[in-house]
Amino acid sequence: MQVGFYLNPGNAAFQEILNGTYVDKTGLIDFINSTIGTPEKLTSFSRPRRFGKSFAAMMLCAYYDKGCDSRKLFEGLEISRSASFEKYMNKFDVIYLDITYFISRPGDVKTIVSDIQTSVIRELRKAYPGCIDGEENYLPHALACVTQETGNRFFIIIDEWDALFREVKDNDTIQKEYIWFLRGLFKSGVATKAMVAGAYMTGILPIKKYGTESALTDFREYTMIQPENLTEYVGFTEKEVQNLCQKYLMDFDSMQKWYDGYIFDRTQHIYSPNSVMRAVKNNRFGNYWTKSESYESLKNYISMNRDGLKDAVIEMLGGQREKTDVLSFQNDLTNLKNRENVLTLLVHLGYLAYDTQTKEVFIPNLEVSESFRLAVQDTNWTQVGTALSKSEELLNATIRCDSRAVEDALEMIHSENTSILKYNDENSLSCAITIAYYTAKNDYEIFRELPSGKGFADMVFVPRRNTDKPAMIVELKYDKTADTAIGQIKDNRYTGKLSDYKGNLLLVGINYNKNGRNKKHECIIERYFT
Repeated sequence: MQVGFYLNPGNAAFQEILNGTYVDKTGLIDFINSTIGTPEKLTSFSRPRRFGKSFAAMMLCAYYDKGCDSRKLFEGLEISRSASFEKYMNKFDVIYLDITYFISRPGDVKTIVSDIQTSVIRELRKAYPGCIDGEENYLPHALACVTQETGNRFFIIIDEWDALFREVKDNDTIQKEYIWFLRGLFKSGVATKAMVAGAYMTGILPIKKYGTESALTDFREYTMIQPENLTEYVGFTEKEVQNLCQKYLMDFDSMQKWYDGYIFDRTQHIYSPNSVMRAVKNNRFGNYWTKSESYESLKNYISMNRDGLKDAVIEMLGGQREKTDVLSFQNDLTNLKNRENVLTLLVHLGYLAYDTQTKEVFIPNLEVSESFRLAVQDTNWTQVGTALSKSEELLNATIRCDSRAVEDALEMIHSENTSILKYNDENSLSCAITIAYYTAKNDYEIFRELPSGKGFADMVFVPRRNTDKPAMIVELKYDKTADTAIGQIKDNRYTGKLSDYKGNLLLVGINYNKNGRNKKHECIIERYFT
């Protein structure tokens, strides 16, 4: 029987989730079950907004809550086939705390920690009369008293655990009070081992650091930097997305282009769940990120241009990756000391992906890339915004083989962004080209320095399915001629990604004279048919 809002809130929330289109993530329960009764029983799993954090918390509540019978809800789902299914189902008193709910309640946010404890203790007294002294206002001790009197243990779920660090990010006093409260609940000790069967915290940010130490050292953390065993629960897996596309007759290649890109150590491709489901519901691919408040944060953070951040963002828009030290980030929103801290924060917000092998961050997919484009155009980065907005014109000029228009566009983009793109750096022209052809991401897969045939093409544009645009091979030269670039394309007989391509092919030779007074861009475009 349901007891309250915070103590054993029941399974109605998960039932509502199941009433919609549900992608089975109940395997997470089996993992959490494996931690109960071990030193790893405290789990923190941070992910961006729209990645299913609250859904997972509600699922765990429905499974562990002893105040309800959830067997029918889980029948036929993955967890029902697990050996641990019966072991802990509806076996614990669940304490469920949604920190954003407490923040949104009327009253002074300064009293939020005491409000949380008062609210839960009130329900504990109702459920366990006589177990808690009338003057008790400290939740950890109240839970310990219930366990001592009854032997009952608690599974504690905290959703949006980091909301205080986001909403009152400048109030260090409240933050420290909150951390000490959490330490009281979860610190290693006899009382905690007795009263807490397990815990699951979720939020956007990993647990706050003080120096190099976590504020809650007993938690096992899983993050967008290192999801480890929980990788498949970060978002939707490729197989899950393929199944959705098949069921709802959606084009998988388009789904992949828009929402894929979070690739972790275990080579899993992870998709943004909310965006995938919105695309399925609307039967339309597009950018669903700009509806969230974190989009405003993106604009604010990149506008800082801290320690060369602007350069890094532009280079990533140009298809490059950025080496990033993710270890110095303190997991809060105020202690952003350098470019690495901001880039790491953007990984946790989901705006960047992180490659643990190369220690590089990058823009994962078209949806996020579009969000960066909109954010850039909302900042004072006028020249970059202009280049991005003219991208469609440049692509159309290339397709119609208007070499003069391409030369003029490249001249403008390359020269107006000299402060960002080191003008005579050989990599800068390639970056400028990618920015210039930004819109092409809608219709092409773009490969830089693609190995094929006898050599390397600087850029190869491979048409996506369902587009009639021609493939393009772009060769860049410095202080030579565009004819030389075209000749190299022909001599090297590039194949690779285009080996099975049949249709129109454009050979694009671009030369930039970086020496002397006339720093000019020269372009020659030739049509081929394969």
